[in-house]
Amino acid sequence: MEIRFAIHVFRPRVAELLGLTKIHITAWKRPSMKVRGYIEFTITEQSPETVVSEMPVQPGIKNPFGVVHAGALLWFADVTASVLVLGSGDATEGMKGFPLAIALNANFLGNQQEGSFKAVASYVKRGRTVSVVRTVVYGASEKLIADVTTSHVLTK
Repeated sequence: MEIRFAIHVFRPRVAELLGLTKIHITAWKRPSMKVRGYIEFTITEQSPETVVSEMPVQPGIKNPFGVVHAGALLWFADVTASVLVLGSGDATEGMKGFPLAIALNANFLGNQQEGSFKAVASYVKRGRTVSVVRTVVYGASEKLIADVTTSHVLTK
């Protein structure tokens, strides 16, 4: 079945400059599909300069190719970096000083089907307002899986 849907541009001025109001795309509609996954990891080491965490490979985070979905790896790296910037405190909803990610760059260099991953987060720059963190994700036999750099601003 084919359906038509519109993507609305939320910035009217940008749309006007581009001469756009709506972009119509024809797409193939797949029957509804429920997708569920479960991601968990453990902080294994934490110091003021480094956080190390481990995440097991499990069925809920694998893609159709049988390896871990890039989004799960990115989430793992980002949360590990956030824990580093947060420090020893606990995160609570709406808290002041939560390290909100404002920029992210990821290079995925490998993957695996089983075992676990290790993420090591350390500061590139530790600032009062903005901090930059590099998180390297390793797989089996210390194989480089991902190199992720995130920038975090402390919420007010």
